[in-house]
Amino acid sequence: MLVIEELKADTREAVIIKCYEEVFPLAASHIQRMGGSLEEAKEVFQVAIVFYYEKLVHGDFQPEVGDVAYLMGIVKKQWLKYREKSKVHQNLENIEIIDVSDEKPLTKKLLHYLKLSGKRCMDLLQSFYYEKLTMRQMADQYGYTSERSATVQKYKCLEKVRDEIKLKSIQYEDFFE
Repeated sequence: MLVIEELKADTREAVIIKCYEEVFPLAASHIQRMGGSLEEAKEVFQVAIVFYYEKLVHGDFQPEVGDVAYLMGIVKKQWLKYREKSKVHQNLENIEIIDVSDEKPLTKKLLHYLKLSGKRCMDLLQSFYYEKLTMRQMADQYGYTSERSATVQKYKCLEKVRDEIKLKSIQYEDFFE
């Protein structure tokens, strides 16, 4: 495990190598479980290790948890930031726009299952996915006591749709021609 006292004795290179040996496998495994690649894990870990190293070098920093746990916390937070940033920079030219007013079989099937979930669920899902309301805005608009309540309700609505689709034994591919 990394120890701050080692920072004084070891060279910078040795500390960084030790971080890579002890924590990178854990970080790469976590990022893979979260849908990331090895290249993404390397990028995220690089940012995390620089941040951690700067904290150690500047001031009287001493993590309340172990060094490995602290560094993994940084990795997890950096991964979330990385994913959000990559969503924003996604190439919009490759996204197919589906016209909902079009009476395609895909649209009819999907709308049918959304309607089965109920008007309130349809309204809630529309507010989130199309109007891009935040959970706070949705909680206020639909009278939920908290953002968490709105999140739970949105999840339940999605589960209703999924359950109906499973009940009818429809496959994902059935929605695409």
